[in-house]
Amino acid sequence: MTAIYRAGIVGAGQIGRSHAVGYQGTDEIDLVAVTEPNDRVRKAFQEDYSVPGGYTDMKEMLDNEDLDYVSICTWHLLHEPQSVLAAGYLPKAIICEKPMTVGMASVKRMIKACEDNQVKLVIGHQRRFYHSWTKARELILDGVIGEPQMVTTKSGEGLLNCGTHVIDACRYLLGDPETEWVMGALERKTDRYEREVRIEDACMALIQFKGGAQALVQSDLTPERWSVDEFQVRGSDGLLETDARKVRYINGSTEKWVKLEPEYEDPWILQSRDTVRYVENGGDHRGDVKQAGYTVEITMALFQSARNHEIVRMPLGEQGYPVDLMFEEGKLPVEEAGAYDIRAFLAMEPEDRQRYNEMRHEGMRHKDIADAMKSRSGGPR
Repeated sequence: MTAIYRAGIVGAGQIGRSHAVGYQGTDEIDLVAVTEPNDRVRKAFQEDYSVPGGYTDMKEMLDNEDLDYVSICTWHLLHEPQSVLAAGYLPKAIICEKPMTVGMASVKRMIKACEDNQVKLVIGHQRRFYHSWTKARELILDGVIGEPQMVTTKSGEGLLNCGTHVIDACRYLLGDPETEWVMGALERKTDRYEREVRIEDACMALIQFKGGAQALVQSDLTPERWSVDEFQVRGSDGLLETDARKVRYINGSTEKWVKLEPEYEDPWILQSRDTVRYVENGGDHRGDVKQAGYTVEITMALFQSARNHEIVRMPLGEQGYPVDLMFEEGKLPVEEAGAYDIRAFLAMEPEDRQRYNEMRHEGMRHKDIADAMKSRSGGPR
């Protein structure tokens, strides 16, 4: 069919490319523009995805292109101002990457801007479109393992980064229950950042949901290879495990594991197609901004719990970013000096990125890699 909607992407990095795949896999949408200040990255993106409009400034793109869909694929602290700016141009929908933003006050401003302009806001928790996760959710809600009691999962690379996926997935697998309370702990001895946001070295949380189920989330605590796609759900009458491709369960009626392998489809394409359906027909969207807001709230509650050494009961009162607040209050003194960003490789030249990947493969810590790269280049870059 002929495309009837025009889309533009803000940010031509790795995630922007995933959104391009999503749009190009959606018949109703024509990807017509991209904003990216790096000339080399922008031109490569335009060539690879046959995008005619290339801009260095987001406002210039919005002024010159009549866009129905806008994807925000930039770093965390840009999500709010760029979503608010895009909402003022009245697209039909904005797809903003995860994490939605940093802090609950920011969540509320993003939601208000889109509601005031009647723009649908979707957050890129695209893993909700894994058929394996959806099948696992259906099995759990059908009572295949009895009453769900505990979801366990591990992650890494910072709670705001990959951890936002696992927190969101715990809720999705259980049917998106409300949260009653969060108990969290964190460690930060190095001056660690992720996309220019101060983050923890490691953390964990116990989350209590309404209905009785809990979730135990670990981030950067274990040395073994982790995956944001793997979950184990224990119930009163069985056990279920799922990842990006498979589901298996065992209960009192089965003699062995029952294994399922649902069809796999690109989640970015499914996210894009469902956003069109959402715009045209209404109803619910798996990446609905309010669900993403709950994920941010749980994340912030973990940090607030660590800040005040107490259980945090919902709704969360603190509207700012508790990690910054802890740092400013002297509760997170840096013991290993030297600020570093665990996603700095995104801005590296190809030869430096190759060396970075080699060092990560060797198991080096991000901080040690940062120190090595500074030494290699003669200082900070």
